[in-house]
Amino acid sequence: MDPMTAILTALAAGAAAALKDTASQAIKDGYSLLRGLIERKLQDNPKAEMVLKEHEKDPEAWEKPLEQTLSEAKVDQDEEIVETARQFLAAIQAQQGGGKYNVQVAGDVQGMVTGDQANVTMNFGDQQDKKKR
Repeated sequence: MDPMTAILTALAAGAAAALKDTASQAIKDGYSLLRGLIERKLQDNPKAEMVLKEHEKDPEAWEKPLEQTLSEAKVDQDEEIVETARQFLAAIQAQQGGGKYNVQVAGDVQGMVTGDQANVTMNFGDQQDKKKR
């Protein structure tokens, strides 16, 4: 994920999570940290600060103006902000329970089953060859 997308995604996810009573303190703290870093970067630009605040209220409507504002301020080139956004996204994913299984596939795979109590029949290759054996 490119830096700007990571930042925008983290801000939108953080705004959504901040509205929920079920958000953990770690998520609230992570979002607060990210916003604080960005606010510090935008502190000399009142219009940019306003766009950031409006984005928190309505992320969908303010996404494009925020992207332009952050781009002009070169926020996506600030390594601390980018890394904080990525860590925050990872924390949100972990809290949402990215799933019971973490499956990573490398190379050629003809078939794979992941799950509890799976009952699967897989046939690979030419079935005529198997009948001759």
